[in-house]
Amino acid sequence: MIRSMYSGVAGLKNHQVKMDVIGNNIANVNTIGFKASRVVFQDIYSQTTKQASTPNVAGGTNPQQVGMGVAIGSIDVLHTRSAAQFTGAPLDVMIEGDGFFVVNNGSNNFFTRAGNFYTDQNNNLVDSSGNYVQQLGDTAGTTKDIKITDGYYDISIDKNGSIVGINNLTKAKDVIATICIAQFNNQNSLEKMGENLYINNSNTGVPNYLNPGILGAPYINPGALEMSNVDLSKEFTDMIVTQRGFQANSRVITTSDSLLEELVNLKR
Repeated sequence: MIRSMYSGVAGLKNHQVKMDVIGNNIANVNTIGFKASRVVFQDIYSQTTKQASTPNVAGGTNPQQVGMGVAIGSIDVLHTRSAAQFTGAPLDVMIEGDGFFVVNNGSNNFFTRAGNFYTDQNNNLVDSSGNYVQQLGDTAGTTKDIKITDGYYDISIDKNGSIVGINNLTKAKDVIATICIAQFNNQNSLEKMGENLYINNSNTGVPNYLNPGILGAPYINPGALEMSNVDLSKEFTDMIVTQRGFQANSRVITTSDSLLEELVNLKR
């Protein structure tokens, strides 16, 4: 009786977490480059009230166990492909495959799928939060800020990540810099940091910095942005199922309470 009450409490708590995740997904249905998350449940250990027995004179018997409730198994980020939104803006870009743009806040590299880039007053290429967009560094495994030098106009980005501008003097198209892409052995372990940013950790593996279209790296889709991969129909369906799960677990608690009340009322 008491076990059922604690199982119901565990169910309420963890269904609330799932509803929190669903609510965040729905809130970010129009967030550029957003990747939805999902909650996976797992059962808590089961208490064995009777051990299994091997066949002897009589046949064998199976164990008897009582489950102790539910727990969060994982909260996964779903790095599935999502639709492109054509904007026509010359500095808007989208990655056509696995990988992340690399930005730096002045001290640390972060990773993002949001490719809405701009130039600041010093001609640095930055994201919407002012982080510096990166290109490959002079040594292996490093990156550096992209600065668009003076003397160019009609700046744009092509499918290879090359930032191209027309030279004021020669009127020729020159490649000023090239945006790099980071790939990971385990991108599912990236941690969300807010502002469309991720940070790597010990389980992601070391980021592999590549130029788009080189050594298996995906190409860039210029003039487009990656939309959120949130599927509203799925989220609303999950919301209904989660709500019913929450209600069912609350009934377990109230029913267990009624049984305890009957037990207390035996002596009057």
